[in-house]
Amino acid sequence: MTVSQISVFAQSKPGHLARVLGVFEAAGANVRGFSVADTGEFGITRFILDRPDIASAALKDAGFACVETQVLCLKLDDEPGELARVMGILAETGVNVLYSYSMISTYIIIATDDIAATKGALEAQGFALVRQDDIARASAARLGSEG
Repeated sequence: MTVSQISVFAQSKPGHLARVLGVFEAAGANVRGFSVADTGEFGITRFILDRPDIASAALKDAGFACVETQVLCLKLDDEPGELARVMGILAETGVNVLYSYSMISTYIIIATDDIAATKGALEAQGFALVRQDDIARASAARLGSEG
């Protein structure tokens, strides 16, 4: 069983990701997971959406360069070593992992060129920031049940 992933190729410039997400919102497609990879001037953003067919068509209509591919999504037990076990199985099988990212509800990781400004702007708008000790205490089952 596979899931559809949409990869969007874009210049690494302020506002581009917001425009892509605006296309999804206007199309009525909800992001369930994503990964942004910076390669300098350009980047690849990968999305898992609830309605990938609609999202892909909307992106193409809006002129974005994108491709839809099939990927696997695993649900791991919230136990130390589970990810290592998966990667070990793949290594023993001779399978090369091209990339991987996690998908947990609405908890997201953001790296920016100015962490302090980002933190201040988001907190000022009422967004809750998760601390390291919050992550240590959280269970995957609880986080996963929110989305």
